[in-house]
Amino acid sequence: MQPPRQAPRARIPAAVWALGLVSMLMDISSEMIHSLLPMFMVGTLGMSALAVGLVEGLAEATALMVKVFSGALSDYFGRRKSLALLGYALGAFTKPLFAMASGAGLILAARLIDRVGKGVRGAPRDALVADITPPEIRGAAFGLRQSLDTVGAFVGPLLAAGLMLLWADDFRAVFWVAVVPGLLAVAVLALGVREPERHEGARRTNPIRRENMRRLGPAYWWVVAVGALFTLARFSEAFLVLRAQQAGIAMALVPLVMAAMNLVYAAAAYPFGWLSDRVGHTRLLAWGLVVLIAADALLATAQHWSMVIVGVAVWGIHMGMTQGLLATMVANAAPADLRGTAYGVFNLASGLAMLAASVIAGLLWETVGPAATFWAGGAFAALCLAGLGRRRGSGALR
Repeated sequence: MQPPRQAPRARIPAAVWALGLVSMLMDISSEMIHSLLPMFMVGTLGMSALAVGLVEGLAEATALMVKVFSGALSDYFGRRKSLALLGYALGAFTKPLFAMASGAGLILAARLIDRVGKGVRGAPRDALVADITPPEIRGAAFGLRQSLDTVGAFVGPLLAAGLMLLWADDFRAVFWVAVVPGLLAVAVLALGVREPERHEGARRTNPIRRENMRRLGPAYWWVVAVGALFTLARFSEAFLVLRAQQAGIAMALVPLVMAAMNLVYAAAAYPFGWLSDRVGHTRLLAWGLVVLIAADALLATAQHWSMVIVGVAVWGIHMGMTQGLLATMVANAAPADLRGTAYGVFNLASGLAMLAASVIAGLLWETVGPAATFWAGGAFAALCLAGLGRRRGSGALR
């Protein structure tokens, strides 16, 4: 007698692939600028490392805090795509501001508006991925979207480096080219993604009312706390760019360092997303923190540019292990009709932590030195790891 045939494992929906392509195109656009922006701010505009940390911290915190409102709105209206489309459009149409900037004011304005766009699109997009993906392959779906996103983060710096060599370090010309993939991302989202229909008769309620917030139980709030502490350990990647330049890497080649990190990140995101569907989330997150501590130690002690590259690559492994995992943990801990709000609140906490982390990193860089910045990151990662150890075996995390 033949054994019963197992049901085929669900496939990742086409809309997730399309959302990954959208993320990839926007990341090409953004990383062409961001891989050069710290050097442009310090070398061309004369800003300090502390100012870079403040601008980056404000920008990233703005993105993460805006997600609270966009996520709640997507739950209230039952529509994710329109808000995501608005966010990607904001990101695309702010890119020319970087090319036109002649001082810190316009750079700050461009970064804030760009990150508002990221905040508007982030929570609805993640909730949309969770909505359209079967639960048993949710980790793989988030890993795939993150992997495609990170392919863009690899290609963007690569293009930036090539164009900087071709055009003799002309920052502004590279920034203008970055406008094109941003507009393509908006077009792909508008034409290539359909979201599930809202259930007939679904009652529209305010997702941030007290009774709804109570439905986000202890397991969810533990994920929020872990995510915030984790973000304190992982400050802005602008400091990776400055570390690479400080190590003696030529200005035009610094974007290749970020390209290397994102290549490792892209290669790791899907396999670790797949793995997260099969192993305990707490254990995998803990190993991601161990890898982050190793990256910080390498970057703090590196005496040669080759060791900086190794440290940045290890940083990429940690990103691949943890970023899709945290998104999966939020989706699994939150009710389906509050996923947008859940992502928003999670990112509010992470946004405040990102602001604090980037300001602390900038202060340490200016007053003590680059090594202190990375040692502090490692210390926060160790603190987060200790917190995970204390909760091992609780029901808050799988």
